[in-house]
Amino acid sequence: MTTASAAASAVAKRKKRTSSVVFHVLVLAIAVVILYPGLWMVMSSFKPNGDIVGNVNLWPETWTLDNYASALGGIGGVPFWSFVLNSLILAVGSVVGIVLSATVSAYAFARINFPGRGVYFAIMIGTMLLPFHVVIIPQYILFNSMGMVNTFLPLLAPKFLATEAFFVFLMVQFLRGLPRELDEAARIDGCGHWGIFRLVLLPLMRPAVITSSIFAFIWSWNDFLGPLLYLKQPDTYPLPIALRIYVDQTSVSDYGAQMAMAVLALVPVLLFFVLFQRYLVDGVATQGLKG
Repeated sequence: MTTASAAASAVAKRKKRTSSVVFHVLVLAIAVVILYPGLWMVMSSFKPNGDIVGNVNLWPETWTLDNYASALGGIGGVPFWSFVLNSLILAVGSVVGIVLSATVSAYAFARINFPGRGVYFAIMIGTMLLPFHVVIIPQYILFNSMGMVNTFLPLLAPKFLATEAFFVFLMVQFLRGLPRELDEAARIDGCGHWGIFRLVLLPLMRPAVITSSIFAFIWSWNDFLGPLLYLKQPDTYPLPIALRIYVDQTSVSDYGAQMAMAVLALVPVLLFFVLFQRYLVDGVATQGLKG
């Protein structure tokens, strides 16, 4: 009986070990497939320009840093750091605008009872179902009539007006998880709406604020269509538009410099994500205080 039990236990351990190996091999294979394009981009940035197109080999046959020299030298008379600065202005401005407008709007929807609150909130949520391409032409006509085209204002002004319903909804859900007893205690101490929001609720909203900041930064940093519509001068282009300039079907395309600039453009996003990734789960889960 003891021998049979030992044999059964050994078989069970062997099956468990085999299942674990198969699982890890499968996960590793999927990871390789997902990461291969990114790894190919990084490795291609060290390849000569002629070895990039039509070559799917990951490892460069000839290593070179000329692509990074070309990328850092800029293009069209505009230095590389000018593109970086434009992207930073748009990304940081978007983060500031979204955080300011979304937190205030979320507090109004979650904590203030005013006529039509439910209707307005439903309309706001409904805008998330509206494709961006539907409002491109009306928005362009509006901003053009106001003389804002070829400036950063069309890309930044809406962020300060709580037009990003996703972030407002995220923060509303987070605030709804915070007990209203906090508001009542602050009100007894003499706080009004501004005091309750600034001194009590805003510090507790840090996970949602940081999560919104991460998404806002990445979305703005990677935005291609918005700058393409509203920016006309090369010295105002952010990095996504600058990347497109390197590939011109009517002349010589510098794919090596494009790959190098793509790698350089990816670094700030990775750093931003790594620094604040621990707040993502807390923010998305939208959990409040637990008793």
